[in-house]
Amino acid sequence: MKPIILPYKGVSPDIHPTAFVAPGASVVGDVAIGEESNVWFGCVLRGDVDVIRIGKRSNIQDGTMVHLSRNAPTIVGDDVTVGHGAILHGCTLMDRSFVGMGATLLDGSVVESGAMVGAGALLTQGKRVPSGELWGGAPAKFLRKLRPEEIDNFKPHAGHYVELAQQYKTESGL
Repeated sequence: MKPIILPYKGVSPDIHPTAFVAPGASVVGDVAIGEESNVWFGCVLRGDVDVIRIGKRSNIQDGTMVHLSRNAPTIVGDDVTVGHGAILHGCTLMDRSFVGMGATLLDGSVVESGAMVGAGALLTQGKRVPSGELWGGAPAKFLRKLRPEEIDNFKPHAGHYVELAQQYKTESGL
């Protein structure tokens, strides 16, 4: 089984050769996936009414849905971790941010560098999570300041997924 990579209205996804898109993932339309980024099993990235941009070394974990709205692209920076089963819709995740499993981020929401949205959170339209903060709940609200060692762990966590993706590519021949 291979990933599903489809054009939409004549625009095909642009996936860097070092990126990993797992079998069973779907990437459609105006989507760009950067160097060493990885999109895992069961993810859907649908760039049809605007664009999806994934930076370098970011990981979009299993079962995540990525979409957008007109004039509300989804932008994921470098070294970002998006946990299993998240929904990203027309939002921006700045470099070295973290989104927990099952979180939902709506149009115009922003997670700044070094910020975290907790598992199961609902970040409503237009909300901004400032650097160094953890937000959680539904609707999401400020919970606490992150400790420096928590923020420092975001980049190595993303790095772990780069290594894991390379192992999958090597062992599966993808």
